[in-house]
Amino acid sequence: MKLSRQFTVFGSAIFCVVIFSLYLMLDHLQLDHTKSPNNGGDKLQNVSFSISLGQLSILQDKIDRLERLLSENNEIIANIRDSVINLKESVMDGRGGLDGRNMSQGPYLELLALPPLVLPIDSQDCQFAAREFSKPADGVQLLDVYDLLTFDNHDGGVWKQGFDITYQENEWDSEPLQVFVVPHSHNDPGWLKTFDEYYRDQTQHILNNIVVKLHEDSRRKMIWSEISYFSKWWDNIDDQKRDAVKRYLFEQGQLEITTGGWVMPDEANSHYFALIDQLLEGHQWLERNVGVKPQTGWAVDPFGHSPTQAYLLKQAGLANMLIQRVHYSVKKHFASQKTLEFFWRQNWDPASSTDILCHMMPFYSYDVPHTCGPDPKICCQFDFKRLPGGRVSCPWRVPPQPITDENVQHRVQMLLDQYRKKSKLFRTKVVMVPLGDDFRYAEALEWDQQFQNYQKLFDYINSHPELHVKAQFGTITDYFNALRKSAIDPGHASVSLPVVSGDFFTYADRDDHYWSGYFTSRPFYKRLDRVLESHLRAAEILYSLTLANIQRFRKLNDFPAVENNRLLTEARRNLGLFQHHDAITGTGKDMVVIDYGTRLFHSILNLNHVIVNSAHWLVLKDKSAYSHNPSKAFLQMTYQIKTLAACTNISFSPRSVVVYNPTEQDRTSVVTVYVNTPHVCVITDHGHPIPAQISAVWDDYTTASTEAFQLSFVAQVPALGLGLYQLSTAVNGGAETAEYVFLRQGGELSVNMKHFTVNIPQDASTPLSIHNPHLQIWSSPTTGLMEVSHAQHKHQIKVEFAWYGTTSNRDKSGAYLFLPDGEAKMYSPARPPVIRVTKGSVFSEITTTFDHVTHTLRLYNVQGKDGNLEICNLVDIRGEFNHEIAMRLTSDVDSKDRFFTDLNGFQIQPRRTMAKLPLQANFYPMTSMAYIQDPGTRLTLLTAQSLGSASLVSGQLEVIMDRRLNQDDNRGLGQGVLDNKVTASTFRLLLEKRGEKPSHLSYPSLLSHVSSLYLNHPLISMAISTEAQSLSLSAFTPLASSLPCDIHLVNLRSIQSKEDGGGPSDEAALILHRKGFDCAFSNRNTGLLCGVAGGVLCFSMFCISMLLFFGDDLQLEAAGPRCL
Repeated sequence: MKLSRQFTVFGSAIFCVVIFSLYLMLDHLQLDHTKSPNNGGDKLQNVSFSISLGQLSILQDKIDRLERLLSENNEIIANIRDSVINLKESVMDGRGGLDGRNMSQGPYLELLALPPLVLPIDSQDCQFAAREFSKPADGVQLLDVYDLLTFDNHDGGVWKQGFDITYQENEWDSEPLQVFVVPHSHNDPGWLKTFDEYYRDQTQHILNNIVVKLHEDSRRKMIWSEISYFSKWWDNIDDQKRDAVKRYLFEQGQLEITTGGWVMPDEANSHYFALIDQLLEGHQWLERNVGVKPQTGWAVDPFGHSPTQAYLLKQAGLANMLIQRVHYSVKKHFASQKTLEFFWRQNWDPASSTDILCHMMPFYSYDVPHTCGPDPKICCQFDFKRLPGGRVSCPWRVPPQPITDENVQHRVQMLLDQYRKKSKLFRTKVVMVPLGDDFRYAEALEWDQQFQNYQKLFDYINSHPELHVKAQFGTITDYFNALRKSAIDPGHASVSLPVVSGDFFTYADRDDHYWSGYFTSRPFYKRLDRVLESHLRAAEILYSLTLANIQRFRKLNDFPAVENNRLLTEARRNLGLFQHHDAITGTGKDMVVIDYGTRLFHSILNLNHVIVNSAHWLVLKDKSAYSHNPSKAFLQMTYQIKTLAACTNISFSPRSVVVYNPTEQDRTSVVTVYVNTPHVCVITDHGHPIPAQISAVWDDYTTASTEAFQLSFVAQVPALGLGLYQLSTAVNGGAETAEYVFLRQGGELSVNMKHFTVNIPQDASTPLSIHNPHLQIWSSPTTGLMEVSHAQHKHQIKVEFAWYGTTSNRDKSGAYLFLPDGEAKMYSPARPPVIRVTKGSVFSEITTTFDHVTHTLRLYNVQGKDGNLEICNLVDIRGEFNHEIAMRLTSDVDSKDRFFTDLNGFQIQPRRTMAKLPLQANFYPMTSMAYIQDPGTRLTLLTAQSLGSASLVSGQLEVIMDRRLNQDDNRGLGQGVLDNKVTASTFRLLLEKRGEKPSHLSYPSLLSHVSSLYLNHPLISMAISTEAQSLSLSAFTPLASSLPCDIHLVNLRSIQSKEDGGGPSDEAALILHRKGFDCAFSNRNTGLLCGVAGGVLCFSMFCISMLLFFGDDLQLEAAGPRCL
């Protein structure tokens, strides 16, 4: 559209509005406008108009009268009249209109607001992050504990990592010791065998034995955690056995489901979306099938523990939890202070609303030798599976003995000595003793050995009151109930246990063996996990909106709701399975990792079907034209695979492309589609051309394809909506062609490409530079690596790569452990890299091809969050021997020994690099971001996959990108990590000015929150099939406006029907997270199309039956009958 035409249309519109408003005012006509509540100050307002059919008719009459009075403006007024008539017809036939559900009749995509110069933020929006940290009188902060500890690892005697424990015989005379022995069987859903192999060989027999053996004696108890296994077993047993489980085991309290998640998840690499999803899947399965609600969490095997998991368990209704794998020095300190039982509180909680009662197991492991007391040589003698003649024995070479009348007294005294010593580490006279190990109780013989021998011991103990001990089998909740009762102080209503805040990373089980390697191990699959998360969330939301849309139109159709629900359920469970602490961690056998990867990949493909099926229904203007034909898809994903077969074919006939925005804010982002011609024109569905760029598709680093091309254009898509664009062959004009510059120091270059301008300068000494309106990057002409970044002021930010080797000691790095051979050695390629500079109207980039890394710096020419620097490293270390490769950012930020990493993408944990710890101990998990800062500047690295990170020197951030290790690290896996794949790691780099606000807590900026969201949830593009181009389409806009910037729609998840058939119910779970953000950053030129609203949120577009909130309190205000 030419500028003059724009002025004409704009002026006409203003004239119409003025004349129309004057007429209505003079005629005293008042329309019933229903507005959403004022969100305070200058905040974003949601305005919805409710117009009845009668009012539309009156409005049409008034316009007709106005036309007669103002004949000189006939054309303009006629346009208004036609719009109202169309609106009236759309309301009558159910097509929507101004009710905010489907604004497909108006040019919404053309009217997305420009981002404000200054984002209004009220002081109340900053109150959460501005809270002062206050530690309770009996509070423990983990950072303070690390300051206190010397990490000297003295030999503690029989308890090697602890100390000698003594007691007085009469200590229990006034209050007897209560002992709860908790039988358990830890079933990994994949590790040395695949999930299905473990189930076939062991797990199904364990569960079958539970039913039989618990029924034999009502005093027996058992706990179970992994619903992935339990549900598979449940589907394969008959109704009689199901009734027995419900009636005799659950109702009588003999069998307890702990945690209730699909798996026992890893707590370092898992994103909180996946943690919630696997917990919700497990809890819904339990509710639907057995009517059980878990009360206590049980996490004996994750390699370190996150407060995010504690928070989610608390929000899910659990009252207690147990953890095990904590640094041995921390365990020793907690044991010496009797703080092993505590209330775990979130760092940001000033009161006690997030408190959950937590038990930390004090000793080395969760197996029997390390659970009855401090001496594993004694405890092993009470693991009756190790009786002589069995397959396992005690490594201390003193075997157990069957309990008889002759030896029971002596054996009781031995066992009680351990129980009493263990109880001295706690504040009450209640002690919990786990009885189990990996895949225990698979054979009936073990059940008899353990339960019969222990029952003889208990009978003797309980029949001799002079021992002052009461012993019994119990569930973990039996223990916690007794603990709560015992810990109540006289005259007080609260439990007299300490409060602990912080996290339990990084875990070490002995010596300098820090488990920081698994933060990065198998990064290809960590990236695949996040891709599946993004696809699952996108499919869940679009599917739920489609079901609601179908119900609203009340049109019978063949939409595959049941089949899509089955695909969603399968994807949820595959994603949940991969959160297992030997899956996403990268610590399984090669064949097991392949099994996980196959599940993830198949689920991504299946979710694509759900997305295209849902989008198919939503974009059709005439819903009666919908027809589901699996063999001839209406929409096809525009996969970013650089082959001719995957290209979208473009011709002179326009080819429609649907762009889905899975985020809750209106969005302007770059979309990339691979096409078969460099001559392409991109227009909106209203015929307006938009900026686009054609770039080369590279067969290798200097040879471009002549059959496939990369089309990139700037798309504007409403929140959770579907935008429409048309691609066609351009005769003249069309997408601008990128220009290329190639450099290589001291080497000849042969570049093979057509259709593009190529320059190979002779003088390659000038620094390379790319820029957009907000940022300029300078890179070395020798290496292509960034050396300077310029936003408003120049900052020295240098990108480098480095190698870590492994120690020469007996124990070396492996899948779990990071045991480097010292500080990293700078990466020095054997030959000069090839540097390729791309400059275009939509994006510019510098790509450097080294032997092991293809490194790309990219800048998009869009405002705000997508205008930040994107870094992509394509890593290939398949030919290396015991090497780990890291990316290091070195800056002039004066961060000293402080840095910050996120926990599960949910909260920020302050870190401190400590010289008293080995290098590997200063690496921490980075799920979505890490940053360093000084009083004036923050440098944030956002990541699209979980990796290990550190800040070993002031001003530096370091990320381990891949690991290739040739040996096992002696933690049970029995192999190295040699199945490396070419892996792309993607990052965004933010450099922000900040005002100094000293605090123990830290929060991301609002811009980094939204940037992380966009990095992890890109726009999804789909091409309409060539056979369906004749159908009439319309954009889909489910929300009247963006959600506030600080409120994240975690998921909109359909609930499965309780009826047979596996279809969806008419309910959905809406999960929202209000994010705390630091207000010390500039709110100018953020490019954000959303505002903040003080936690007030109004929904006027759809009804949700179940509402769950995670994060800070969220207030809801009514604004009409359809508002929550």
